[in-house]
Amino acid sequence: MKSHFRRPAEAENRPVSNLIETAALNRLHEQQFVDDAEMAEVLANEKLVTRLRTGSGQARARQGRLIE
Repeated sequence: MKSHFRRPAEAENRPVSNLIETAALNRLHEQQFVDDAEMAEVLANEKLVTRLRTGSGQARARQGRLIE
């Protein structure tokens, strides 16, 4: 597996650890944020936006219960 990371790291002239860290950070960023098309789709759904705002207000007021 080491060669799996070594070749791309050498191609970019940087340490393997930096390549892995950058890849991990990019993966986290992709999972935590939505792209413009997905956000436009969410915002176009008025019923969903209303429910999200209601839920956000309830969470701020600590109303309701946490479901894990």
